[in-house]
Amino acid sequence: QVQLVESGGGLVQTGGSLRLSCAASGSVAMINVMGWYRQASGKQRELVASITRGGTANYADSVKGRFTISRDNAKNTVYLQMNSLKPEDTGVYYCNIEQIRGIYWGQGTQVTVSS
Repeated sequence: QVQLVESGGGLVQTGGSLRLSCAASGSVAMINVMGWYRQASGKQRELVASITRGGTANYADSVKGRFTISRDNAKNTVYLQMNSLKPEDTGVYYCNIEQIRGIYWGQGTQVTVSS
């Protein structure tokens, strides 16, 4: 059993910043990829950013230059620093990990950017 606990969501004004955290615990072993997805109301879930165990990051075009993903392998934790937030960044943000035992999702944390 793997548990993913997310934190850091909330309400922020346009141009503001938030930092999301996601800590994995339980049957965790050699997490390969850690990432963040988001789902806006009425839309499909989409990849925001991901990072490999070695530190290679991948970003959606819409967040490049504004968001930074990082991870602490010793703590099995992934972070998403979100700057210059826009109303279109609003949605539920889900943590995701891929490891040899499977793919796991967090429960989601709401991010709301007001205009």
